[in-house]
Amino acid sequence: MTVPPQLTPGSRGPRRPALPFRPTPVRPSGETVPGPRRSPSDPPPRPDADEQAPQAGPRPAVTELRLSAYAGLRRTRVPLGPLTLLAGPSGSGRSTVLGAYAALAALGSGTHLGKVFPDPAACVPENARPDAQRRRGFRIGCTVDGPVGPVRLDLAVQAEPALRVVGERLTWRGVTLLETALRDPGRRTVQAAWHTAGAAPVTRGPLPDDQLGTALLPLRVAGRTAGERQVLAAAEQVVVALRSVFACDPRPAAMRAPVPVAGGRLLPGCDNLADVLLRTRTECAIRHGLLVSAVREAALRPVHDVLAELRPGGAVEAVLDRGAGPRTPLARLGDGELRHLALALVLLTGPGVLEVDPAAEVPGAYQCLTVLADGLDRDLDARQLRGLVALAGRAVEHGHIRLIGAVRDAGEGAGADPAAVPGATVVDLTPDGAGNG
Repeated sequence: MTVPPQLTPGSRGPRRPALPFRPTPVRPSGETVPGPRRSPSDPPPRPDADEQAPQAGPRPAVTELRLSAYAGLRRTRVPLGPLTLLAGPSGSGRSTVLGAYAALAALGSGTHLGKVFPDPAACVPENARPDAQRRRGFRIGCTVDGPVGPVRLDLAVQAEPALRVVGERLTWRGVTLLETALRDPGRRTVQAAWHTAGAAPVTRGPLPDDQLGTALLPLRVAGRTAGERQVLAAAEQVVVALRSVFACDPRPAAMRAPVPVAGGRLLPGCDNLADVLLRTRTECAIRHGLLVSAVREAALRPVHDVLAELRPGGAVEAVLDRGAGPRTPLARLGDGELRHLALALVLLTGPGVLEVDPAAEVPGAYQCLTVLADGLDRDLDARQLRGLVALAGRAVEHGHIRLIGAVRDAGEGAGADPAAVPGATVVDLTPDGAGNG
């Protein structure tokens, strides 16, 4: 269904905070076992059994993004489902929404404000007026649903004259679990109060003003009382949901050239696509078969296989097997074909293949990877985009991956009826006088 934004009233950090407790280890859903080799003419295989099996519980996921005052958006609430398409013309705020999500993800990983917001003034609404102390800033937040239920995180950041957190609130079922406020501008700390529900209702103490307090709670809260354990559980849910993010924007020009064999993970620009294909083709025949099927459906010419070939000097080059004649190097493909191939590979893999920073303390089966794709429809024709969105709809059904993609026209990606794609949420950011432009 199409959901309009609703109105409300009015690089990695140096160290990752530990999470407060360890769930019972289970086999991660992203783990793969090499399967038998398939013929290109075989029908597409079914997903892994791990993805079909019921999960131990809901995985933490961001279900709403709030941009109370951020860049060009004000009083904007963006509902997020397993598959979310942000639609609207240029200037409507699609990239702004994705940028706010990526910023919260970096803060959830413990990254300092200066690295998350290198140009903080650009995040301040253009018409924001400074106060008596000539301070200006921005406000963003999110809701994370999961095992403990919906948890709200709201953050206020001062951008001028100095970048710092001036307020943060973590709430659960109407209970304020954490609240911070700037009391003394002369100190580089905020005064924090977290829920205790023991001999004292709250515990107070200073937290640094250049990091997200929620991500630091496991280092400060002992968990002696039931209230403190609730604080830790809510903070863990938020951190786990925010950290597992992969911002993907394939660069066709960089994908065409052979690359060194490094056995690494796929980069956000998919520059090392050939190296990753060399690995994934042998690691999981099921996922590779699904990838070949997706590429075949979107191609104008026959595609029997997608593979990587070694070249002299230790390089590897990705090619298409057309079934007859010489294989086609990726250098001969168009930009749309390359972006479609790269995005399909991302949707069919997981943290074990992508260059992401998930919470290592939590088994993969308890985490959900969120892919952020700005310009999801860039260089794609309508047929390619529909196929990619349909593939995403099938992928998110298993609960291990989510997609938030920015498109110009959601109708091209989801067809005439966006609801026809399972799990799809279309958010129209087109300025309509509702205050979200």
